[in-house]
Amino acid sequence: MSDEMESMKLSLAKKHGEEEHLFFTRYFFKQRQGIKFIVNWHHVYMCDLIEKVISGEIENLVINISPGGTKTEIVVINFIAHGLAINPRARFLHLSGSDTLASLNSSTARDIVTSDDFQMFWPMKIAPDIKSKKRWNVLVNGQPAGGVYATSISGQVTGFRAGHMAPGFQGAILIDDPIKPEDAYSKTKLDRANRQLLTTVRSRRANPKTPIVIIMQRLAKNDPAGFAIDGNLDGKWTHIYIPAVIDEDFVKKNIPEKYWKLIDKKSKSVDGRFSYWPYKEPIDQLLSMEAGGGIDQSGARVSRHVFNSQYQQQPIQLGGNLIKGEYFGRYKILPKIKYRKIFADTAQKTKEHNDYSVFAEYGLGVDGKLYLLDQIRGKWEAPELQKRAIAFWAKAKSRDIENFGQLRKMVVEDKSSGTGLVQTIRLMNSIPIEALERNRDKFSRVNDALPYLEARMVEVPEDAPFTNDFISENEAFTADNTHEHDDQIDPMVDAVMDMLSTGNKLEIWKKMGKG
Repeated sequence: MSDEMESMKLSLAKKHGEEEHLFFTRYFFKQRQGIKFIVNWHHVYMCDLIEKVISGEIENLVINISPGGTKTEIVVINFIAHGLAINPRARFLHLSGSDTLASLNSSTARDIVTSDDFQMFWPMKIAPDIKSKKRWNVLVNGQPAGGVYATSISGQVTGFRAGHMAPGFQGAILIDDPIKPEDAYSKTKLDRANRQLLTTVRSRRANPKTPIVIIMQRLAKNDPAGFAIDGNLDGKWTHIYIPAVIDEDFVKKNIPEKYWKLIDKKSKSVDGRFSYWPYKEPIDQLLSMEAGGGIDQSGARVSRHVFNSQYQQQPIQLGGNLIKGEYFGRYKILPKIKYRKIFADTAQKTKEHNDYSVFAEYGLGVDGKLYLLDQIRGKWEAPELQKRAIAFWAKAKSRDIENFGQLRKMVVEDKSSGTGLVQTIRLMNSIPIEALERNRDKFSRVNDALPYLEARMVEVPEDAPFTNDFISENEAFTADNTHEHDDQIDPMVDAVMDMLSTGNKLEIWKKMGKG
């Protein structure tokens, strides 16, 4: 190739890199990763949206898309680098729910800017006095120009504002997954995130027209995306959402016609729906998650609630009706049980309004399901609690090992009366007992167990005296802790996470079609 042709090629690449966000993203992804960026229709759509933010056609933007949709690559990392290529004076404020993630995104954008390929097209240097991952500035011809400040949404932003008081594109505020999934179940944490968002919008724009882009998976009705969509932030907002499972009706109503031909509709399900990105998210796998208890790309189980929110971008208001009675199978005849454990939840006090103490015996069947075999529940002071624990263990221990397997241990929450019970029984040295620390909030733990319940992997006796009460308590459970009791739910969740979740990789791989 002649020098003239090489010069023309580089000049064309520079022109496309400045004008087309998708070209810029693909070019520098390959330079950075050494592999091609696999383009799906939604990438084209998101890149076009970013171009409209740069041109000023879109003032502020919310994009909701499921995990793994390449949102951070397009809307944060490459937007920062591309923005500086267009205008070296551009200033970006990048916020995320995780300070570590924000710093990593900022560092990756900086790596693009300092790369040989970028410098060949748009020469600029990183200011030597500020080279941290969180904050860095660029110099053009030795003079201070634009820069980046990255932190968690709850972090302190001092001495920095996004954009400039000048016409044209001058930078942006980029907010990526401002809250963690588990924070969505806490009204306090949601309200705090929304207040911080409001404060940031009002105080961290150098110009009222500095654009704000929020990109996240939906987590709750009143999450930061919902807060912005509902008109709580200044300015004009454009909202785009891309569900993981789509149909032609959704496409025609919500996706501009120019992208229709790019959508791969070959792998339709029986009911005519298809994956937004078949290459990465096969429709069968998505529908399995939608049905409840399906496996995602990481091998984790996904509940219906999580699927509706994080994948379909349609969060439901959390109240009761999270755990449905129909999730529990009713058994008359047990299969052979491989082994058993007793899980206990002990009350803090024995007054009328407090929870009960519960001892529940669970067995893992040869069919891979979890069976509630026996349970007692009451309000007992410490001496009586100890007697009940020993008697319940003795009853369970008397079962036929050939059919019921070995009774391995008793697991008790290491809190309040449970701590005393564990200490007393250990001194007696009569029962193998384990103290369990619950370090996460109740709803997060229930949400972890929910996919197993939705997959009908927990069964209860059809006619035991405790069955109806057990089902009723589960059906009344709420995310905001307004339910009356949850003492039977805690041991069930402990049993699910201990006996079904742990060491169940073979089943997960089979569900993913890899076994």
